[in-house]
Amino acid sequence: MKTYPSVVRGWRKHPQHEQIYAFDKLDGTNIRAEWSRKKKKFWKFGTRQLLIDESHGDFGESIGLIKSKYEKDLHDIFVRERYEKVICFFEFYGEHSFAGTHYDEPHFVTLFDVNPHKKGLLEPKTFLKMVGHLDIPGMLYFGKPNREFIEAVREARLEGMTFEGVVCKGRHIRPGLPLMYKLKNKEWFKRLREKCDGDEKLFEQLA
Repeated sequence: MKTYPSVVRGWRKHPQHEQIYAFDKLDGTNIRAEWSRKKKKFWKFGTRQLLIDESHGDFGESIGLIKSKYEKDLHDIFVRERYEKVICFFEFYGEHSFAGTHYDEPHFVTLFDVNPHKKGLLEPKTFLKMVGHLDIPGMLYFGKPNREFIEAVREARLEGMTFEGVVCKGRHIRPGLPLMYKLKNKEWFKRLREKCDGDEKLFEQLA
């Protein structure tokens, strides 16, 4: 099952004249789920590294959450779009989740990307049109990544943003791959450095 592409940090490597959609970056764990028209349901699940089922100790809970919250609505959408197979990407998180660490508390799932078979990830405009009426991360900014916007993210002044930051997405830069990069709140980086306690390799891995 296809995994989610790595999203680079920062905007300098990307054309700054490109308009982007900035979505709130929820701080959790990436869960992928494969829907099949033939099976009429989501039937395969995984994290970035491994496949999981409901018995998985850390992330098995996410499967029931995805099915109960999204399966019927997404099934109807994908049938209408005449898709045969789709991989959906969800964030699994709780109120106190941080940098991949979760706690014994209520957890949630939120859909953040859709990848129809052989089409790649949807461009953000298409994503919003197709599933924007469902629970997705807030779309907090549209336009060019100017200095005011970047500073608002870094200083946690962007309206509607939760703690971590935003993911910026744009048009396809390669077939099936939109322009994507992440911007983060400087206080999130400060907390991560405290968590990593001098382990720079771990910091870069989690950042």
